[in-house]
Amino acid sequence: MHLRSFQLADYHAVTSLLQSVLSEECYELTIEALTRQLSWDSDLVLIASAGDKMTGIIIGTIDNNRGYYYRVAVHPDHRGQGIAKSLISSLRGRFEQRKVSKIMVTADEHNEPVLPLYSSLGFEPSDFYHSFQKLSIVAG
Repeated sequence: MHLRSFQLADYHAVTSLLQSVLSEECYELTIEALTRQLSWDSDLVLIASAGDKMTGIIIGTIDNNRGYYYRVAVHPDHRGQGIAKSLISSLRGRFEQRKVSKIMVTADEHNEPVLPLYSSLGFEPSDFYHSFQKLSIVAG
């Protein structure tokens, strides 16, 4: 597995991955947020790949000096291999390099299934941000 920052050439593979993993409503919200984040800071969008196959993506953002995990998605054929954990850890490193005051997880209805993963990585209920609509990548 290889982790790296998003590159423009990844856009088609990323949208295909997200479309195959997310509900239609979640996909629409995520694409809008992804587009905003890429226009601001593509280093907070990380890609996981195996060979030439895209296996996962994580979208992060910094808002008011806080780092936020917005969305993580792993291709169903590659789940259970630690890809999401690696993406989360790698993005944490980028947040820490930028000296954010706090790292939080957006806890919208679409992220509910992955909150136990974040909890297993040491995130506490107070680290889950439920007012995600106010994030700049969501509100515009």
